Amino acid sequence: MAGGKADNSKSKANTKGKEKEVKKETKLGLSAKKDDNFGEWYSEVVVNGEMIEYYDISGCYILRPWTMSIWEVMQAFFDAEIKKMNIKNCYFPLFVSPGVLQREKDHIEGFAPEVAWVTKSGNSDLDVPIAIRPTSETVMYPYYSKWIRGHRDLPLKLNQWCNVVRWEFSNPTPFIRSREFLWQEGHTAFASKTEADAEVLDILELYRRVYEEFLAVPVIKGKKSELEKFAGGLYTTSVEAFIPNSGRGIQGATSHCLGQNFAKMFEINFEDDKGEKAMVWQNSWAYSTRTIGVMVMVHGDDKGLMLPPKVAALQIIVIPVPYKEANTQAILDTCAATVSTLCAAGFRAEADLRDNYSPGWKYSHWEMKGVPLRLEIGPKDLEKKQVRAVRRDNFAKTDIAIDGLGEKVEEMLDDIQQSLFDTAKLKRDACVVVAKTWGEFAEALGQKKLILAPWCDEEEVEKDVKARTKGDMGAAKSLCSPFDQPELPEDTLCFASGKPAKKWTYWGRSY
Repeated sequence: MAGGKADNSKSKANTKGKEKEVKKETKLGLSAKKDDNFGEWYSEVVVNGEMIEYYDISGCYILRPWTMSIWEVMQAFFDAEIKKMNIKNCYFPLFVSPGVLQREKDHIEGFAPEVAWVTKSGNSDLDVPIAIRPTSETVMYPYYSKWIRGHRDLPLKLNQWCNVVRWEFSNPTPFIRSREFLWQEGHTAFASKTEADAEVLDILELYRRVYEEFLAVPVIKGKKSELEKFAGGLYTTSVEAFIPNSGRGIQGATSHCLGQNFAKMFEINFEDDKGEKAMVWQNSWAYSTRTIGVMVMVHGDDKGLMLPPKVAALQIIVIPVPYKEANTQAILDTCAATVSTLCAAGFRAEADLRDNYSPGWKYSHWEMKGVPLRLEIGPKDLEKKQVRAVRRDNFAKTDIAIDGLGEKVEEMLDDIQQSLFDTAKLKRDACVVVAKTWGEFAEALGQKKLILAPWCDEEEVEKDVKARTKGDMGAAKSLCSPFDQPELPEDTLCFASGKPAKKWTYWGRSY
């Protein structure tokens, strides 16, 4: 397992050089470098940063409080926003009967390899195995057909915060690909396609805000190809992120228009305002704890996590820096008072007053955990009635007067949040290559780029691209066709087929 490898390489690395000696003394620091061994670095940082703990079932992870607090911040934002849209929370059971699961053929075919089944109760075999939900369309929609009778029952807009199980067999990775994960899933039904289409985009905009405004991760809004859309749906929109270090795109969140496919299967009919029988139009949409893994991959560095202030469980850590002759108690009291002032002003702040660790050890510890801002208070700071502020994103140091500290801290946190986004966007944009021919495409793919290419929008051509790029790194595929389309001159040809191009599409390898 990746966590075990990290420990082995750490013990070897500790014997080399001064920097390694510090790690040996403090038991802090990462043995893998983000630019040298990205997979190993990621495995180390999520454990050493106290985000997750490995569990004894492969592909399952313990989400520690440092992670859950981030999830709760996003949950509070998203839940409040969907309630403004009159979407109500509910909860449906975890288990699905096989008969119901298999009613939508395309849908179950899309999920079949990942469905986990309960086959025993104690020592007895179950007469009929029970599936654990990989998603809840087939769990919920039999009841939609029961609850929806007339046009006055519409729209029906429900969301649930829950866990799902998808029995992944391809390289489980904390947050990114795990066998059980947390998410929200919205399931809505409307009288018209116009209403459904509008909601798809409203929800997608909320997902963009989760990534860009909270996690400081730039994303591209677009539409999935027919090959990559949600199984059984009409069309799929998504927000797509890109991880420069691995050269892979990652689907950040999806908002699907299901059309009337599930309504047909589950007989979700209603009497319209003219007294005629009609079928509902449906959407489903979700984002998961994958969001947190994307944030770690984009912002983390060789010192550990780097958390955007908006989602950090702890925005400010206050550390006393006493010397032998100093009035230690006065320094500790000032640290405690500073924390009280900051918390009263609405910040998430704590003081690290442990006396069995040196200030240097504490600096490294909280840098590993990604706390956005560190305030140091020593004897000179006490004299001058100030604190020394150190930013996690660029390690810039500033002395701030204790009077008016709250305003200055707020400015710094806002600046860190924006700086993280701007830096991530610059790195992402530097990886984008426009490829108009197969040769340009293949070269860019070899350089682990995010490729924007003109495409004829034909499924067989996309399958051919996958077949031609298959290799140890995995095949390339379409990520999305951005809503923000560059100009496409009439005579532009598809990069892969030479046929007339219909749209610009992002391509690359993905998670």
